[in-house]
Amino acid sequence: MDQEVSSGSSGYHQPYGYGSRFQPSGFPVVRLRGLPFNCSEIDVYKFFAGLDIVDIFLVNKDGRFTGDAFVVFAGHMQVDYALQRDRQNMGRRYVEVFSCKKEEYYEAIAADVKEGGYDYEYRASPPPSRPKRSMNKDQMEYTEILKLRGLPYSVRRTDIARFFGEEFNISADKVHIAYRPDGKATGEAYVEFASAEEAKKAMCKDNMKIGSRYIELFPSHPDEARRAESRSRQ
Repeated sequence: MDQEVSSGSSGYHQPYGYGSRFQPSGFPVVRLRGLPFNCSEIDVYKFFAGLDIVDIFLVNKDGRFTGDAFVVFAGHMQVDYALQRDRQNMGRRYVEVFSCKKEEYYEAIAADVKEGGYDYEYRASPPPSRPKRSMNKDQMEYTEILKLRGLPYSVRRTDIARFFGEEFNISADKVHIAYRPDGKATGEAYVEFASAEEAKKAMCKDNMKIGSRYIELFPSHPDEARRAESRSRQ
């Protein structure tokens, strides 16, 4: 359900009733509220399907999930798209999505680290390292499509085919590199395998390198690959 609320105090339109907190030039993070208490990072990835997520932090207090989360995106355009998913459903719950400050994200992490026995004070510096809540990609739904992220901008289809090696025998015409409308590469690509089983086996290449770059692999869908191809042609 889309909502548009005009902010009288600011004198210009802001979406979703959070106009006073929206900071287009700030850190690309949003806050989620009202998540199901059995929510996992996989659920958040699915909720924001198609967007480029850098980090997900599920907020816990006294060892229990609060229903809040912070999601960091690759850029501000991604945040704009994320805000459009405000009040959409996750299961039977409406999820609020709204802008927040970098400090809120860092302080939430600091509180989590402190609760684990470490002290930290926010001083406008990056948050302390914390145990990475790894997304269990084995539990995600697989099709014959994998999404690659973090590619060198100069990468070619043949480079990606070679990345998967002789074991998977990917031909260059099964590789689609995503481009922005201005013709610049996004650092993402989609690869079509012979089957969903082959795609899942190819996840063994997750976090391996092309050149000096570590490449992330994710299960994807043909629809997502087609949308990316359509955007590249615009």
